[in-house]
Amino acid sequence: MNPDTDPSSSFVPDRVFLFSGHRIDAPDRRTPRFPPRSEAIAAAGIGAALDAWGAGPSDLALAQGASGGDLLFLEACLARGLRLQMLLPFAEPEFIRSSILPSADGRQWCERYHALKSRLAIPPQVMPADLELPAGFRIPEKAGPYERCNLWLLHMAMTWGADKLHFLCLWNGGGADGAGGTAHMYSEARRRGARVTWLDTRSLW
Repeated sequence: MNPDTDPSSSFVPDRVFLFSGHRIDAPDRRTPRFPPRSEAIAAAGIGAALDAWGAGPSDLALAQGASGGDLLFLEACLARGLRLQMLLPFAEPEFIRSSILPSADGRQWCERYHALKSRLAIPPQVMPADLELPAGFRIPEKAGPYERCNLWLLHMAMTWGADKLHFLCLWNGGGADGAGGTAHMYSEARRRGARVTWLDTRSLW
């Protein structure tokens, strides 16, 4: 465990901000969900939510690092001085291939990922293949890597208690393309008492 998410470290965050949200659409996506033209709208919404919470240097932000919502959230948190921690479901090369490059302008998103990574005090953590979590975060037997990573993120975010957890999602309210998307994280965070802010993309664009 790293210093930013280890309760024995000297840093104790006032609040923990956890994010989940849509990736930028792939060029061949048949039904738009997060088209590239909506990036600025999403970034503004994320920034406004963080400002409404008064997020700052005494707080911790947790997310994966996919193109679109994740990177917009982490960039906004970095600009406001939060401590950041990226948790990845796969080793970085595989994560980039699966969660960054397929998006529209994937190469540019990859550059943004590396630019953000270069400014992190703690490098991204990769989910252990033998991940084990406490009983309250039971991993279903047939859970895929994204479901498992959601539960890992949520467990890490709740290290200091549910009363400190704020969950922000950029989501259209529907199911994910596969298991372990924002719908899953939203359900798990609400069930555990997190404060939730939902940026509903159906009303944003």
